[in-house]
Amino acid sequence: MLHRPVELAQYRAIRYTERLAEADAVTSVGSKGDSYDNAMAEAFNSLFKAECIRNPIMPPRGGWGGVGEVEIAVAEYIEWFNHRRLHGEIGHVPPVEYETTYWSTHTVTNYRVRTRVPATAGTN
Repeated sequence: MLHRPVELAQYRAIRYTERLAEADAVTSVGSKGDSYDNAMAEAFNSLFKAECIRNPIMPPRGGWGGVGEVEIAVAEYIEWFNHRRLHGEIGHVPPVEYETTYWSTHTVTNYRVRTRVPATAGTN
């Protein structure tokens, strides 16, 4: 009986699962239809669309003139979102400031040495 070879995507999924187990990590990828799969990404996308793309004051006069203008707007939005936005859940400070303060008072005591996966892994 001939067996179909393992496809690269299947190999990656197997290796991904193995690596999660090695790192004692819990996957954030749920089953199909799992409402927790991408909740954080979806929440950010919703904010991004409302605050950057659909916000009437963001596009240049006459609307977006092309991909280049949107790329610049995205970069500016991400910079504002991380460096200047006052976040109510963390004491009305920007996220970067909060994280800097947090890590200046905490040390990492439990870490694992990562094993590098050879670049040729999964190739014949």
